Amino acid sequence: MSSTSVLADVPLFPLHTVLFPDGLLPLKIFEARYLDMARGCLREKTPFGVCLLKSGGEVAQPDEPSVPENIGCLAEIGECDVETFGMLLIRARGTRRFKLLSHRVEPSGLLVGMAEPLSDDVPLEGNEQLAKFGACAEVLERIIATIRERDPDSLPFAEPFKLDDPTWVSNRLSEVLPIALKARQKLMELQDAGARIDVVHHYMQQHQLL
Repeated sequence: MSSTSVLADVPLFPLHTVLFPDGLLPLKIFEARYLDMARGCLREKTPFGVCLLKSGGEVAQPDEPSVPENIGCLAEIGECDVETFGMLLIRARGTRRFKLLSHRVEPSGLLVGMAEPLSDDVPLEGNEQLAKFGACAEVLERIIATIRERDPDSLPFAEPFKLDDPTWVSNRLSEVLPIALKARQKLMELQDAGARIDVVHHYMQQHQLL
């Protein structure tokens, strides 16, 4: 990537969650710095960065800074609602992965970073990977059908459903399977759809989900 593609001053939201491209992120925001951040993003139509917390808390303390992972995902706010005074309900959507080149803490306590967008996944290759992808897509289709039947309003995925897209399928399975956070972070960091399909396929085989 050329240096011109580097994003300066991206507001960062370190969370105990991993956001994937095209993933949905509902948030209740009440801390002043994040309320200001959300308002700024809505006003300027700019994204914020979501990073898994490596250490520290979501609410940073002076003696315990929030340390984010180096690879995160940009998020755009799609819906915003005020639930009570001083609290925003937002629904953000992951767009693109980025690598954090540096970050600093603003006087408000908000983390701000310099981020380099990462390229899209390498496409699938080979019959074996295509077969595994087919099996993964079938499982995801079943999961979507089950949730829709039980509670159509609680679908954790945004439409359109791209069940023919290995990146979309492997990202959604990485979100919905009960995988440890650190492992989920590693899956998000992979820049190869086939490698991510391999991992989720192996996981589902081990747990008899295939």
